[in-house]
Amino acid sequence: MRETLVLNASFEPLSTVSLRRAVVLVMQDKAVVEHAHPGMRLRAASVDLPVPQVIRLCRYVRVPFRQRAPWSRRGVLVRDRHRCAYCGRRATTVDHVVPRSRGGGDTWLNTVAACTTDNHRKADRTPPQAGMKLLVQPFEPTPADTLLLALGLRDVEGLPEWLTVPAPAV
Repeated sequence: MRETLVLNASFEPLSTVSLRRAVVLVMQDKAVVEHAHPGMRLRAASVDLPVPQVIRLCRYVRVPFRQRAPWSRRGVLVRDRHRCAYCGRRATTVDHVVPRSRGGGDTWLNTVAACTTDNHRKADRTPPQAGMKLLVQPFEPTPADTLLLALGLRDVEGLPEWLTVPAPAV
């Protein structure tokens, strides 16, 4: 299902929602479509809407400041683009670089996406002990990065220019 970026009334990125939720927000006049998928429309008996890619809330929502993106299994798979960190094939599981049994935790820097075969082969060992090499190093994405990754964008290639301009420094 398509993901839609939700902006606050101040154009600050808040989160991503499903296409269905985005349409409901627009239909209830709680949001407006800022950017739509080109050439795609949603049509019904009394409705004709562009398919939203970015929506903006009509009212400002106060959000506590987040310096770090929360860790999740889904987040790790999205961060690594569902590619195994050991062989590059499609990944469906999350592997702990330092196994949990040896003190490794559920953190961005200790987890990578892995295919089932490599996850089982590595088992309860570190990559050097298992004779395996990481193709990519794990990193901690910023909250803004996690929004772009959730939308399936590498950088900002699919977003309008006005959304990619950095905010002035305060």
